[in-house]
Amino acid sequence: MSDETIDYGNLMHAAMRGLIQKVLTQVAASGLPGEHHFFISFDTNNPDVELADWLADRFPDEMTIVMQHWFDALDVTDEGFAITLNFGDQPERMYIPYDAIRTFVDPSVEFGLKFETQDDEESETEEISAPHAVEVADKPKAKTKKKTKGKGKAKGKKEDKKAQQDADVVSLDAFRK
Repeated sequence: MSDETIDYGNLMHAAMRGLIQKVLTQVAASGLPGEHHFFISFDTNNPDVELADWLADRFPDEMTIVMQHWFDALDVTDEGFAITLNFGDQPERMYIPYDAIRTFVDPSVEFGLKFETQDDEESETEEISAPHAVEVADKPKAKTKKKTKGKGKAKGKKEDKKAQQDADVVSLDAFRK
């Protein structure tokens, strides 16, 4: 954190990854409650990801795992988690650091987090999907409205409230200089 500004983007990333860590810690201790299950997509190019060679070859950029009916030896740490999953009756152990996670979705309660990293290292964004945006896979991605200074019509409170209710994605870019 610099002396001039508060880095809200990185603070949000840390908080959301902390949330994932807490959820996985609870699952490691007690198992998945009810109908909960997770789709976790991650960057397989992250240097700290550990995968079987055949999985790394098959998924050279990104992989999505499903934690639902069968998983074993879930080990959660401050940096990431290790898990054994079944791939065609072949159990494989893998390690996924939190920094490699791109999406974390629990469709049973329509909850999702999406982490996006742009090519520009200074400009990281995080989008938090609204609950109803997770359920429909072919729904077009919501557009984030940008504020304009001094241009355009002023909106009434009723229109502002409707715009907030219709929003599917919140982007932290809107709050950055």
